[in-house]
Amino acid sequence: MQYMVVVEKGANSFGAYVPDLPGCIATAESRDEVLNLIREAIEFHIEGLREDGQPIPAPSSFSAIVDVKAA
Repeated sequence: MQYMVVVEKGANSFGAYVPDLPGCIATAESRDEVLNLIREAIEFHIEGLREDGQPIPAPSSFSAIVDVKAA
């Protein structure tokens, strides 16, 4: 399964979250590190859902880059 991950750069760190898995987040000092951590977080999140007998949300989010003219 492949889930879309949103990565945001902050002043001193990077954050990541998965829109299709509410509450599945990670933070780290580098982009590579946050991507590794969010991968682990997704696996842990899904494992927890399975253990609790909850359904696993199907990936449904997508991304697009939109060009915008500066005002």
